[in-house]
Amino acid sequence: MKYDRIKKRTAPCGLHCGKCFAFREGDIGKHAKSLKKLLGNFEVYAERFVNLLDEPVFKSYSEFNNMLKYLASPQCSGCREERCKLFKDCKVRGCAEKKGFDFCFECPDFPCEDTGFDTHLHKRSVMINKRMEKIGVENYYNEIKDEPRY
Repeated sequence: MKYDRIKKRTAPCGLHCGKCFAFREGDIGKHAKSLKKLLGNFEVYAERFVNLLDEPVFKSYSEFNNMLKYLASPQCSGCREERCKLFKDCKVRGCAEKKGFDFCFECPDFPCEDTGFDTHLHKRSVMINKRMEKIGVENYYNEIKDEPRY
């Protein structure tokens, strides 16, 4: 895969935007839309299946359907295109743009504490960037491109 496409799908912190539920061009949105289409007007049947099948799980279909609608309508173009919709306190994109780096590991100050991330995300970002530094961005992307983000 070309570096520019990898960069579009991978944030400066190293997170794979392409696997995020909010990413417009991502797999989660694509599959959620497909499932939504396949289910069609299932809500009517879910109500009936509570009694017909004596299956209480169908009582929760409305909540599931609301989540599915949400996942089928991703709103983000990716961290490099717009401010992150998930991590509102993220400082990484602005820092990378200001310093002219594609990824955190390229910065002489890496790893730094001024990311705006919580402890879990900060540790994950450092781990990802160390891996990219070790094996290269394209190799890292190929290693994780088919893995779930969460």
